[in-house]
Amino acid sequence: MKQALILEDVQETRAWLCDIARQAFPDIALTEVATVATANLALDRQVPDLALIDLGLPDGSGLEVLRKLKSVSPQSIAVVTTIMGDDVSVVSALSAGADGYLQKDQTLEQMVAQLRQISHGIPALSPAIARRIMGHFSRTGPAVNDEGKLTERESDVLALISRGLRNAEVAAELGLAESTVAGYIKTIYRKLGISSRAEAAWHATRMGLSQPRGT
Repeated sequence: MKQALILEDVQETRAWLCDIARQAFPDIALTEVATVATANLALDRQVPDLALIDLGLPDGSGLEVLRKLKSVSPQSIAVVTTIMGDDVSVVSALSAGADGYLQKDQTLEQMVAQLRQISHGIPALSPAIARRIMGHFSRTGPAVNDEGKLTERESDVLALISRGLRNAEVAAELGLAESTVAGYIKTIYRKLGISSRAEAAWHATRMGLSQPRGT
């Protein structure tokens, strides 16, 4: 991680998040913004590797910034950092493409540890949010049935993206064209009824695909 965008309107909290980002990634350069408008301007100037995005902002929702970031740079890591933990907020963030969801009622040490997990392909999720996601999908998520069953190749792709590999890395691993991998991912998302890699990682774990075969 070389460049991070910190979107938070409360100055003290923004400084706290900056400290967390620096401890998780010591060499990272930070851009601090407090509104949706200034965040969008920052994205126009430079696309970050990592964005920590608050949801409730004076001039709108951080989801707008999240969607813009993912539209211009799908490979950037977007982590929602908020006090909100209700189903609507969590699912809305994941649907917008969030790669993680951290609640700000945790300690600095917990937040640092969860951010560091990103480097190992593990979504940055507060434990309470991970439990909420599991509960949500146990109630509403589509089961993988005969109609939606993944093929062996689709399962291979899902397993790799759940471990944090990017499309080009999956293509090299499986000996496929990157465009072919993108097509597989689109099909996987459609079959599982998901729209983000955080959700993909959850489904891969549920399906026993999160670890390399043979382990």
